[in-house]
Amino acid sequence: MKIGVLIRYSKADVDFLVEQGFRSCELLIWSGDPLDPNVKGNDRKLEAAREYLAEKKIEVSAVGAYPNLLDPDPAKARRNQAHLKSLIPVCKKLGVKTLCTFAGRIPDKSIGDNIPAFKKVFTPIVKRIENSGLKLAFENCPMFHSFPHRGVNIAYTPVAWDAMFEAIPSEAIGLEYDPSHLICQLIDPVQTIREYGSRIFHVHAKDAEVLWHKVRRIGFFERGAVRDRTPGLGQVNWKEVVSALVEAGYRGNMDIEGRHDPVYSRELEHAGLIIARRHLEQFVIQD
Repeated sequence: MKIGVLIRYSKADVDFLVEQGFRSCELLIWSGDPLDPNVKGNDRKLEAAREYLAEKKIEVSAVGAYPNLLDPDPAKARRNQAHLKSLIPVCKKLGVKTLCTFAGRIPDKSIGDNIPAFKKVFTPIVKRIENSGLKLAFENCPMFHSFPHRGVNIAYTPVAWDAMFEAIPSEAIGLEYDPSHLICQLIDPVQTIREYGSRIFHVHAKDAEVLWHKVRRIGFFERGAVRDRTPGLGQVNWKEVVSALVEAGYRGNMDIEGRHDPVYSRELEHAGLIIARRHLEQFVIQD
């Protein structure tokens, strides 16, 4: 298991990882990004990035893009679906086994009412994933923390995971596990691993905390009741999480998702990443 960072590719980011003792990364590739295969000339950039990452001994644990593939605007949905499909050959070129995304959501519908659209959109995508020898991992981020509780991703709760896995019974689909989103929902992160460990294909290392002094004043449904933190500064018990992951058979990497900590942000962003690495290294031997 290696500790890394979620990055949008640049040589400067790779150099930072090397200098600070990180060993892996997840490459975030939005539409129009430097490694987007739909941008002219990016084939050469992708090959150059692959070579530079290999030279610096940084393993790419996953490729990620998180648009809403079930967007109620048909044109947006088609664009988002096409972008995700275009990343399948990118994974192959990089030697990456896991593609990470959102399950999507028609925001004004319940989880159950989204399952037919999820099945229709993702069944052919999962077929491509299977044929390519890859895994598709859905991050468990609700994309909301307050009223009206309508984000762009249904895959934030076991209620949805069970329905998704039943709708598309493929061993190629699973979870990109992020305990911060579980903390924010008062879900036990360790129990989740015990129940869904075989479905965890990639891990985001991000922490969170419930601000109970605010909850007691404004309630759980208002903004400010929860907030993301860098690993080690929130309420995730990383000793228990890492142990449970290893016991469940997870042998992938843990990539820190930065940028969200309200304290270690902007000019302190790199400091927060270093704090996170030092905390996680208590429980992870970087092989």
